[in-house]
Order: sequence, then C-alpha cells, then structure tokens
Amino acid sequence: MRHRNDIDKIGMVKAHRRSVLANLTKGLILYDKVDTTFGRAKAVQRYAERVITLARRGDQHARRIVFARLQDKQAVDKLFNEIGPRYKDRPGGYTRVVKLGPRRGDGAELARLMLV
Repeated sequence: MRHRNDIDKIGMVKAHRRSVLANLTKGLILYDKVDTTFGRAKAVQRYAERVITLARRGDQHARRIVFARLQDKQAVDKLFNEIGPRYKDRPGGYTRVVKLGPRRGDGAELARLMLV
C-alpha cells in the first residue's frame, strides 16, 4: 500500500529524478512554459509550486533554499524579482498543465506546463 507516500517516482532513481525536476523547473521559470510528458509535468508542477511559494516569501533563507534546489543563479534571480512578486496575492495554483496529445515517435502523452 502507498499510504502517505506522496512522492511521484516517475520511473527514476532519486538523483536522476531530482536533476530532471530541477531542470524542468528552471525551464519553466526562465521561459514561462515547458513541454514534456504528462507524468513529468504533474511531478514538476508540485515541485515548481513549492519553489514559487518560497519565492513569495522573498527572504534570504528562502533564496538559499531555492538555490540549493535549482543551482542556477539566473533562474533564482528571475524567480525572486519577477515571479514571486507577481503571485504575492495568489494563495496557490501558479501553474497549469495542458495536454497536447500523443508524441509522434513513441505515443507518449505530451503536456505543456505553464505559469498562470
């Protein structure tokens, strides 16, 4: 049973999953949208929502936590200077997942993750 196991493993070991989530979140922050498979989009959505919530706080400790997760100064600066203040009055739901249809090569369900 998977009671209280809320992490979505998306078919990867921990280090690979952490890297994929961080890279997709960086793409979302820098370009406001990212196209990927539906399962990864749902996993990244949870990760990105938490990072944006930290950016709304705007303090130095939150900035260090986000940098530890993303390891990209440019993404962290944009997150804290533009995206965090944009969602200051929003209580959550900063991202949206839209299905795009099957991928041509292998038929995987594609989705676009975007900032609201």
